[in-house]
Amino acid sequence: MEFLTPAIATIVAYLIGSLSFAVVVSRLMGLQDPRTYGSKNPGATNVLRSGSKKAAILTLLLDALKGWVPVVAVKWWGEAWGLGDGSVALVGLAAFLGHLWPVFFRFEGGKGVATAAGVIIGFNPWLGLASLLTWVIVAYAFRYSSLASMVTAIFAPTFFLFGNHVAWTAPSTQVLALALMALLLIWRHAENINRLLAGKESKLGAKKS
Repeated sequence: MEFLTPAIATIVAYLIGSLSFAVVVSRLMGLQDPRTYGSKNPGATNVLRSGSKKAAILTLLLDALKGWVPVVAVKWWGEAWGLGDGSVALVGLAAFLGHLWPVFFRFEGGKGVATAAGVIIGFNPWLGLASLLTWVIVAYAFRYSSLASMVTAIFAPTFFLFGNHVAWTAPSTQVLALALMALLLIWRHAENINRLLAGKESKLGAKKS
C-alpha cells in the first residue's frame, strides 16, 4: 500500500495544475475567454492581448504558483509520509501536465512556460535563478519570448546536472522530469518554431501592425 501516498500526491498535483488560471482570471475580471481569441492559448501572453496587464500578470503568477506549491509541499512535509525525491519529481511533472491537459477545461491547456518555471523554482531556487537569467539573456539578445522559453527549458536539466557538482544536489528523477518537461514545452511551441523559421514570429516590444 506504500504506492498509494505517492499516487495520491501525484493526482492532487495534476488537479492543481489543471486549474487554468488564464480562463479563471478572465472570467472573474469579465474578460473574454482566452481560448477564443489571439493564439487561443490559455496563458498569460494571450491574456495580455485582452488589454488587461493586471489579468496577464495575475495569470502568470498563479500559473507559476500552481507548479511551485505541489513541489515544495512534498519537499517540506512529504518525508513524514514516505515521499522522497522521486515523489518531488512526480508532482512537479504532474502539475505541468495538468496545465497542458487540464481535466477541468476539456483538456485544452497552455504551453506550460509559467508552470514549468514554478516547478523549477520549487526544485531548487538557484536553478530557478539560473533559468530566469537564461530567459532574460536570450530574450534581450533575440527579442523572442518563445525562443527564450525553449532555450531555457533545454538548459534547465543541464544546469541541474552541472549544479550537482558545484553547489546543490540534483536527484536523477528531478533531472528526468525537467528533461521531459523541456521536450513537451518545445513540442507545444511547434507553431512558434515554424514562425521563427519563417521570420514571422512576433518580437518582444514590437507594435502590432
